[in-house]
Formats: sequence, C-alpha cells, structure tokens
Amino acid sequence: MVDALLETKLLRPRPRRGTVPRRRLASLLARADEAPVTLVSAPAGFGKTTLVESWLRPGDRPVAWVSLDEGDRRLTSFMSYVLTALDRTVPGSAGAALTLWRSGQAPAETMLAGVLNELSVHDGDLTLVLDDYHLADGPEVAEVLAFVVDHLPPQLHLVLSTRSDPALPLPRLRARGELVEIRAADLRFDGDEVAAYLNDLHDLDLPAAAVAALETRTEGWVTALQLAVLSLRDRADPQRFIDRFTGDARFVVDYLVEEVLHRQPDDVRRFLLDTSVLERLTASLCDALSDQPGRGLSMLEQLERDNLFVVPLDEHRSWFRYHHLFADVLRAHLRRERPGDIPELHRRASRWFAQEGAVEAAVRHALAAGDDATAAELAEEAIPDLRRRRREDVILRWVDDLPAGVVRDRPVLAIGLVGGLMASNDFAGVEARLTDVEAMLARPASELVVVDPGELASVPARVEMYRAALALVSGDPAATISHAHRAIAAAPAGDHLSLAAASGLAGLASWATGDIVTAHESYVVCAAGLERADHIADVLGCSLTIADLELALGRLGDADRTLRRALDLARRRGSDGEVLRGTADMLVALSRVAWHRDDLPAAAELLRRADALGESAGLPQNPYRWRVAMARLRAAERDWPAALELINDAERVYVGDFSPPVHPVHATRARMLAASGDLALARSWVREHGVAAGDDLSYLREYEHVTLARILLAGQRATGETGSLHEAIVLLDRLLDGAEAGGRGGTVIEIEVLRALAHHSAGADQPALAALERAVDLAEPDGWLRFFLEPGPGMGELLGDLARRRPDSELVVRLLERRADGILPREVTREARGTLPDPLSERELDVLRLLGSDLGGPAIARELFVSLNTVRTHTRHIYTKLGVNNRRAAISRAHQLGLLTRTAR
Repeated sequence: MVDALLETKLLRPRPRRGTVPRRRLASLLARADEAPVTLVSAPAGFGKTTLVESWLRPGDRPVAWVSLDEGDRRLTSFMSYVLTALDRTVPGSAGAALTLWRSGQAPAETMLAGVLNELSVHDGDLTLVLDDYHLADGPEVAEVLAFVVDHLPPQLHLVLSTRSDPALPLPRLRARGELVEIRAADLRFDGDEVAAYLNDLHDLDLPAAAVAALETRTEGWVTALQLAVLSLRDRADPQRFIDRFTGDARFVVDYLVEEVLHRQPDDVRRFLLDTSVLERLTASLCDALSDQPGRGLSMLEQLERDNLFVVPLDEHRSWFRYHHLFADVLRAHLRRERPGDIPELHRRASRWFAQEGAVEAAVRHALAAGDDATAAELAEEAIPDLRRRRREDVILRWVDDLPAGVVRDRPVLAIGLVGGLMASNDFAGVEARLTDVEAMLARPASELVVVDPGELASVPARVEMYRAALALVSGDPAATISHAHRAIAAAPAGDHLSLAAASGLAGLASWATGDIVTAHESYVVCAAGLERADHIADVLGCSLTIADLELALGRLGDADRTLRRALDLARRRGSDGEVLRGTADMLVALSRVAWHRDDLPAAAELLRRADALGESAGLPQNPYRWRVAMARLRAAERDWPAALELINDAERVYVGDFSPPVHPVHATRARMLAASGDLALARSWVREHGVAAGDDLSYLREYEHVTLARILLAGQRATGETGSLHEAIVLLDRLLDGAEAGGRGGTVIEIEVLRALAHHSAGADQPALAALERAVDLAEPDGWLRFFLEPGPGMGELLGDLARRRPDSELVVRLLERRADGILPREVTREARGTLPDPLSERELDVLRLLGSDLGGPAIARELFVSLNTVRTHTRHIYTKLGVNNRRAAISRAHQLGLLTRTAR
C-alpha cells in the first residue's frame, strides 16, 4: 500500500473533463516545445497543471512527471523521486544513480552528471515535469536544480509548474533565449474562452453581458469561473446572482466557494470538510474519516461527476486529491466551523495509515492531531524496519518533526533517531543525544516510555556502538575498538544486530591498523549476527570484506568458500526469484579468486554473469570493482589499451565506503603501466602520490609500496640500472618483515616472488631460489598462480631450476605448462568473450569508445565532427546490437566482448 500511495506522485495527471482548448497559447507552447526550460508560474487556481498535462500529450514525447509536496524539500526525497521518474521513462538512465543515492555515498551533482550524460545520447527528446515545485523549493533542492539547468543535454526539457519563481538564474536563461515563461496573464481566460467555458462547455446559455461581467469580476481566473458554474446551476435569475458579488478575484473565489458549499447537501458538505485534512483520498480512507461508512467510493465518484475539484491521480481512479485552492478553502471552513473535530479526523487518518503499513503518513497525521505520544509510538515501532530497508530519510524527518518533549522519556526511540543520523552521515549533535540517552537510562524504569520492553535492554549496547562509530569517523581506531568491546559486553542475549554492528566496527578499526587476523575474527562474528538478524544484504557486504581479509591472509580457498556460501544464502533468501542486492558483488569477488588461480575463462564468465544481473543486484561499489576485475583479465591477455581504459573508468566511477582503501585503484593502474612498459607514466604516479622506498612502512600503504617495488624492477629490466635493483631489494625485505609480522600470507607470496626475481637479476641465485621456494610452499595448498605469471622475464628460468629441486610440486609443473614467462595467449579468454551476430561498424566503435568517457552527447559529436543526431542514431544501433539500454551497460558488454581494444583495429 505504501508503494501504491507514493506511486501517485510519479503519475502524470489524468486528462480533465470539460476543458477549453487554449488555441491562443499555441505559439507560446510551440516555443516551449523547443526551449530547454519552461516556467509556468502563477498563483493557485490558474490551471497550470491542466495546461501542462494537455500540452504534453502522450505520444508526443516521453514525459517524466513528478508531483512534488513539502516533504520533497529534503534532498533525499526530491532526488529519489526525480531519479525514479527519469529511469522509468528512459529505462537504464538513472537506475545506478538511484542505487548510489540511496546508499548515501556520493554527492548529488556526481550522480546527476552521470544521468545527464546518459540522457545526452538518448535517441529522442524527453520532458521532465516538476509540478508544484514551490512546495519543494529549498536551498538544497535549488542548488541541485541549478546544476541540472546548467548542464541540460539538448534533448532534455525541464518544465517547472509553480506558484512562485524558483531560485534559478532566470535572467541569464532569458538572455540566452533558453527560457519560455507562461505566467498568470497568459493563463487568464479572455472573453472568447470565458464564453466557450460557460456556454459551450457547460450549456449555461448566458447573454454576452453576463459573460463579460463574469470575465471582469473573475479576471479570467479559471477556478473562479469553475466555482461560478457550480453556483449558477439551476438558478432562475443568473444575472441577479452575478450582480451580487464584487471585489478582487480572491474575494470572488471566497464568495463563490461559500456559495458552492452552501448549495451542497449536508452529507456532501460534511464529507468535503471531513476529508479536507487528507493530502490524497481513496475510498476506504474516506470511510475511516466519515460518519457515513461505506459511502467513500460513491461520494468520490459523485464529486468527480459534479466537477467538485477532485483530481484523479491514477488510471484506475482509485486515488484522488482536491484541487489545492479548494482544499485550502475547505480546511479554512473546517477550522472555522468545527475546530474541535480536527484532531479526531487526523487520529482516524493516522489509524487507517498505520493499519495499511504507511507509517510515515500515520506519524504525520498523529502529529497533526496533537497526539505526540501515538506519533512517537508509531515511529519507535517502525524504525527497525526502516533501517533494514535503508529508509533513513524518513527517520531524519522524524528527528526534526517529533517534539523533544516526547523523545526525552523514550530511550528506545531516541537511540533509533541517533541511528538514522549516523546512517546518513549526519554526526553533528550525536554525542549530545547519546549523553541524553544515558541520562534517561539512569532514571527509574517507571519514568520511561517504551513500546517493546525487550528493546530497552539493547539501548546501552547501542550507545557504545554509536560512540564506536563516532570514534571511527574521527580517525581514532583505539577508541573505536574500546567502545565496540563495551557494546559487545553490554549486548543482551538475542540482540544480534548490536553484536554484529559492534563487531563490524571493531573489525574496521583493526583492519585499518593492519591487524587483519583480529579484523577477520570480528567480521566473522559480524556476518553471523547479521544473518541471525535477517539483514541478508548486509551479510553479503560483510562477506566481501571477509573474503578480502582471507586473500590478504593467504587463504584463497577460504575466500572461495566464504563467497560461495554467501552466494548460496542470497539465492535461498531471495523470494520468488528475487535477486538480492549484493549478489553481483559475490560473482565479481569470485572472479578475483578465479583470476588468482589463473582460471581466466571462469573469471570472465563470472563477470559476465554479474553484469547480466543488472545494476540493482550490486552494491554501490560494484561498478568500480567490476571494472578493476575486467581490467585484470585484459592485462593478463597483454591487452594493455583495454586494461588501462577499464582501470581509468574504474577510477571515474569509484565510490568508497568505510573500509580502508588498502588497494587503491590508482596503484593498480600504476602496476599496469609498469607492466605494459610505460615507465614514464608509472614513475609519474610515484611522484604524484609521494611513494618512496625509504618511507615508514604501514599496512595502509603496503599495496602502494609493493607497486613501487614492481616499478623499480621494471625500470631495472629496461635500463639495467643497479641502483633501482638494490633499492627494490631493500624495500622488499622491509615489506616482507611487515607482512610476516601481520600474518598477511597473500602479500608474503607476492613479495617473495618479487624478491626471487630481484635476487635473480642481481645474480644471487641461491637467495632467489629460496624466496621462490617459500612462495611456492605458501601458494601450493590453495593454488595461487597469477603472482608467478605476472612479473616478467626470468621467472621461467627460476621455475626450471626449482622443478629440478622440487620435481613433485604440482604447482611448479602447472606454472611451467603456462610458460612461466608471464606471456599468456589471448585465446585463453577469447571463447568467454563471445561474438556479435551483427558486428559494430567502425564508426559505431568510435562512438562506443567515447560513450565510456565523461563526455556528453554534444561533446562526442564535436569530437567526431558529426551532428548530435548522428551520435544518437549510432548510440541507438549500438544499444540494439549489444542488447543493452544505457551507456554503462554498453561499455560493460563491450569490455566482455573485447570490442574496446585499440590494437584490434
């Protein structure tokens, strides 16, 4: 029911019955068809929505429609609705951005840039309508909308329907000819339109003088004319009625509403006033508010037949709203005539919404009823489920809306609100709130209000858990671990979520300090608790970290089992074939395991399956992880242009989380540059990131320092410089000491392989063989291969020597079979790439490469010296041939098929 109610905001209004064609506005609307921005700005009741709906008829061009309300002043809500509307209208255009936005891990402008670039190559125009924009026009929303206006692609048209001018650079848009304005003066009915409305449409048969008088008195205000029609029906002397009212237009409307309400039967009038407290109406909800149960459906149908200012919101005509102006007047009458009934009406609405599971509306009506206690109770009950569904935007609204007086006696509610703030990265004032919660806990239990007494026992643990999170954010791992351990000790039996969260925080802090053994232990506890708490998507995210730690520990087999168990859990818990978010990430991580084992066809197939699941199956970090994994595959084939293009794209779409960035994408790029022979750029990375062999070594930068060692060895091979070789050996010895002390077996394997090559290059065969033999001993149980195949020349000779010493080693035999000089034939993964039944043309390949960049459609057209329409046509053909519907999917599919390698041309 909740989704159905919110769905009405994304539906364009149904065509109104009984409208007058606005031929007079044809030329203005024709200009608006081509304008980047159209502003329809006028007071209430001028027919703004009706005009926009009738102008943008279905079939002319796709329309993404959002009916805004005051709740959309919050950027979280505004962005969610706009991105959803765009993605439904142009499938694939905003789905990834929406997922990223809901994760709270990227700024609005970053996501909108990607969406606008996607739309810039869309084949055909698109209109985004923001109706009732004045209700959402706040500083955050205005800033985002200004960004959109400044970066509108040519085929996207923005239409704003509003009672007041938005905070946009309107003068600049006017000066550029990029703005069409439709204002109250344009929307007023002229004499011919008034006559058509009164006599042709409503058959009032009024004389010209009466028509002229109504035009003068109403000033062509369509709502006033509509009210006049209702008042004039069945009057024996319409002229006398017209002569009785004078004054400005607002006075006329107030007078006419009085007339309309006065003429309604008592039951209709009471229904109108009762239901005026609602923003949206449906039959059963109206029944709940009315003293006439069972009449809701028939009454709504009657109101629509009689044109009594009800607007249908869906095609089934099950949801309606009152015209805004009419609703304002009805509420004013209700306040004046029956003020004592208003709280009870809101209470009834709150009960109905609560029964339907629409807790946000239920809380809002409870607060409007002045029933703060019920609002607090509903919120307290709902917060755990809202957290599970990542609806922190609702919790944040309650932080502002719930009175402090009702929260100060409710520790469970108070800690739930803190959770919403923390999940939204809103840390200001959290410590003060935690102190307040502790003060509540010190009071007698009889003074506290708790919905579920079982939840109260968990509050002390959650206080410590959030303090651990604050310490982590502030960069204090010792305090993080201390508070996390207190939370674990305080968690009551059965509080799986607090135990899991505290363990995860302790794990993060341990990981950041390089204690990955302890971090792994903590994360295993965290995953088990999350599974018992039924937070399955979080289990998948946690499993990724566990697998990363197991790879660092050298436990490749354990990482494989961890990921496969999580993948199986996702399959079992997905209802009705649902693919749980995070499933794609499991497949990408498994591809990394396959890559380490040099099973490149399996790795390629896993990446293909992950991409085929779509964006909704991935966590926010999946887009960059997928590209890094695919880049490693292309690097294994020595397809360096494709590998570097992928890794550059991975940097562009990178989204971090709270995990320490121990494998930065830029360092992986530097490794590929060195391996491809581009030492100049690899050394440029060294200088840019300030990596030096004499640095104090730490786990957080271990990957970068191993990368530096690879660059030094590549330089020595290229130039024969002994200085670089000596520097590399000293650095690797120091790195080995740190990795061994930290129990990082995976890193030890890599370092020992590099040490073997370094000593071999220095002519020290015994140390070289000793290092290689140790690496083989560590790698053989789980089948690590790629570290031995990557470094370059010299490894074949060393493996041959080791084979004579260790003839029984299956790993050495397998490595020799793979020509351990690191050169891998391209055909190894060619079969996994597949072919296209209808290959791309050379020009389509040019467009495809640029689709992988940050360029929008016009910029791509300039780059290729073609028209924008040509770019759109090529893009449409590319999407059809690749079987995709957006740029990101096209690039992913192209990389799978090996279409982006420049060496292929």
